[in-house]
Amino acid sequence: MKILEERIQKDAAVLPGDILKADSFLNHQIDPELMMQMAEEFKRLFVNEHITKILTVEASGIAIACMCGYVFHVPVLFAKKAKTSNLSEDVYCAPIHSYTHQTDGTVRISKQYLNAHDRVLIIDDFLANGCACQALIALCRQASAQVAGIGICIEKSWQEGGKQLRGAGYRVESLARIASMENGTICFLK
Repeated sequence: MKILEERIQKDAAVLPGDILKADSFLNHQIDPELMMQMAEEFKRLFVNEHITKILTVEASGIAIACMCGYVFHVPVLFAKKAKTSNLSEDVYCAPIHSYTHQTDGTVRISKQYLNAHDRVLIIDDFLANGCACQALIALCRQASAQVAGIGICIEKSWQEGGKQLRGAGYRVESLARIASMENGTICFLK
């Protein structure tokens, strides 16, 4: 998606450890017009998949997931990283590793919101090693829900996540696929 690539070139920064900082428009301060354009592109890509639910993980995937829920006219469900008092004990749980924060944890969703009738579109802001997507897929398996596709805003294609997910048979559509960020220069796959 050309407009996203241009925005990355203009406003993102490459940090040590292969981190792409896109927080001025994607996952801290949010550009809602860009988010809507990305959601419309996901709708175009997955229009024939009969999506019934958008699934993401808190927190940075929620903004794009909500825009996708709006354009698909379906509910948005996000996996919670913290066990809260308002979340019942009747939950699906999966382990998750955060590439950005280098931490391990557990994500959970209430069983009442995901079931075998759902065709799920997983949405996230970044794809690196695929840990978040794998955790969301595990939650879908527990619920017997079908993963109809995975939509990613920015994929770091030199890392293994996209390759592993595609190799496992999942349809992964990334709006911007970065080939490299060597010496702070962002290069996209063509």
